[in-house]
Amino acid sequence: MRKVLHPADWAPAKGYANGIAARGTQIYVGGQIGWNAQQQFESDDFIAQTRQALANVVAVLREAGAGPEHMVRMTWYVVSRDEYNSRLKELGGVYREVIGKHFPAMSCVQVAGLMEARAKVEIEVTAVLPAG
Repeated sequence: MRKVLHPADWAPAKGYANGIAARGTQIYVGGQIGWNAQQQFESDDFIAQTRQALANVVAVLREAGAGPEHMVRMTWYVVSRDEYNSRLKELGGVYREVIGKHFPAMSCVQVAGLMEARAKVEIEVTAVLPAG
């Protein structure tokens, strides 16, 4: 069971949900960065790293028998708010390409740096796989 929580008198959320209520098996995906399965960066480009980080999230979800449609919470950590904001159109395209039109409750935070020096983005996800 999954229900989007959106107060009736609020402006529409664009590309995210204000809240999600869900029941089932909880799945916690640790922070995924833009490196491949061998922990190697193939690009220093923000969009390319975001595509890879999202693909990594999907791969971990698949291990639990889940998919992007089961995501209820997503937290993004970016090293450059300016790059994030200036590339939103590209970012939206990559998001829909990898995740589809599944918009969980989201937060995005600018950080001074990530543990891997080349990483430009790190994404954490919580998902709920319905019972049955």
